[in-house]
Amino acid sequence: MKSIIERKEIQEKIGEIGTADILVGIPSYNNARTIGHVVRAVQAGFAKYFPDKKCVLVNSDGGSTDGTMEVVQDAAIDFQSILLHHRVLPAFKITTPYHGIPGKGSAFRTIFEIADSLNVNACAVVDSDLRSITPEWIELLIKPIIEGGYDYAAPLYHRHKYDGTITNSIIYPLTRALYGKRIRQPIGGDFGFSGKLARFYLTKDVWETDVARYGIDIWMTTTAIANNFKVCQSFLGAKIHDPKDPGADLSAMLYQVVSSAFDLMETYYNVWKDIKGSESVITCGFQYAVGLEPVNVNVDRMIDKFRLGIKELIDIWRGFLPDGIIDFLNRAGELSKEEFYIPDDIWAEIVYSFALAYHKGIVNKGHLLKSLTPLYIGRTASFVLETWQSDAEEVEEKIENLCIAFEDKKSLLIEKWQEV
Repeated sequence: MKSIIERKEIQEKIGEIGTADILVGIPSYNNARTIGHVVRAVQAGFAKYFPDKKCVLVNSDGGSTDGTMEVVQDAAIDFQSILLHHRVLPAFKITTPYHGIPGKGSAFRTIFEIADSLNVNACAVVDSDLRSITPEWIELLIKPIIEGGYDYAAPLYHRHKYDGTITNSIIYPLTRALYGKRIRQPIGGDFGFSGKLARFYLTKDVWETDVARYGIDIWMTTTAIANNFKVCQSFLGAKIHDPKDPGADLSAMLYQVVSSAFDLMETYYNVWKDIKGSESVITCGFQYAVGLEPVNVNVDRMIDKFRLGIKELIDIWRGFLPDGIIDFLNRAGELSKEEFYIPDDIWAEIVYSFALAYHKGIVNKGHLLKSLTPLYIGRTASFVLETWQSDAEEVEEKIENLCIAFEDKKSLLIEKWQEV
């Protein structure tokens, strides 16, 4: 695939800048409504915390038609309004459409390539739909890299209990059990990383896979951990963006994220097979309580989708789910809303059974992953009903219990993985 660096206007811009210390990338697609705030927060972060560093902001766009790139170019910060009176080196700004498969991962690849060409020391990427980003996010994602010696800073946020349900029910417990690091938001979307790690990412041949789409976040986190880069997490406060109803159609995102996680299990089997339990990682930043916007959920619709899945997909699941799980699902499909519940150990065994079926090629991978959607929605409905009255601390305790269930059942996963 042709590199973005070969384009004449990018070459000219890189030639103008030469080298840089810090680069922050913002992927976008039709985010004109929200991206101006994100750009101003990044510019203020550069000025406030890195006034003597050469900083570059890169907007990697997927072909927006709503004027997103023009908003990025026009966004500017009034330094007097944020009470800055010290000398500030001007930041550079690059806006460019990316090449390749439409998706966030392709946008990130362009950001990595420009970071490599500019030989930067530290990078960060932030989502373009953020409403809660502040200049402090840039400090918290970049300083662990340039002053703390870390290669990767994952985000840690407070999120509404029904925002990030793919993270809470699958990706966090699975990643933690496999690789032994308690990185709470492995697909958070806002990360800091070293120039060395950006160059390492570019050596990997993954840009024609689901990594080019929503799979990029779990791929970045797992690649950093599995290759022994030094990782930490930074507390950023609240994540307020445009969350989606977990009962709405998240199947494309679920498919791409889970397929990337399962592909990484193949790549790094020799890493995760010997890891037992998990350990915390250093968390940077001062933690505090925040107010959060509610996320609306429709539990009745979610349970209906689960029951429809039982009716239409049970014969596919019989090919790889244990008999006891099949019996449980048949019973669960008959439960009333008030009785509906999918326990942690059952859910962990379901996810591991899907990973094993993916590994052994028992079912076409596309059909397999699509058939996970109604089970994920059913598990999410169970979690919503279980935590309806719970505060944030109680919700975290329940997610911790789910993680322990994944860790406890990992030995069964390893045993069956080796049975080919």
